[in-house]
Amino acid sequence: MPNFSHAVLPQDGRQSDMALAVCRGTRRLLRSLKFSTLTELPLASGRRADIVALAGDASILIVEIKSSIADFRADAKWPDYRAHCDKLYFAIPPGMPAAIMPEDAGLIVADAFGAEILREPPEHRLAGATRRAMLMRFAQAAAHRLHGLSDPEILGFGPL
Repeated sequence: MPNFSHAVLPQDGRQSDMALAVCRGTRRLLRSLKFSTLTELPLASGRRADIVALAGDASILIVEIKSSIADFRADAKWPDYRAHCDKLYFAIPPGMPAAIMPEDAGLIVADAFGAEILREPPEHRLAGATRRAMLMRFAQAAAHRLHGLSDPEILGFGPL
């Protein structure tokens, strides 16, 4: 049986090097906090979450990565993510001014090697049906991506 322990999923090419570094460090932090994560998860609203994190108790976090001030100012869609998670965070690189980030979301500062939570967000628990839909979306995307590691042609079949 092939060993995929060092397999790397291809990047979709939309993220800057800075965004990829922030994503890597943020995912490392979340893993240390016992969350499983997926990146670029399509949501029922048609949006795509940068990072969705799932805890053992089925808590769901969404982390929106902002790699620069211009990236933050160009984005007005982030409030929509609240409908799909229990807590919403922003993750930014060191040196980006934290003061411009919304107070009603959590804040993470990250580089490629790790991250730190600077501010916890308010919790807004999902309704049961929404949580179940998100759990199914997360599980199917994870299974589809894992399948793609052993059979790359399957990814050409498109999303589920």
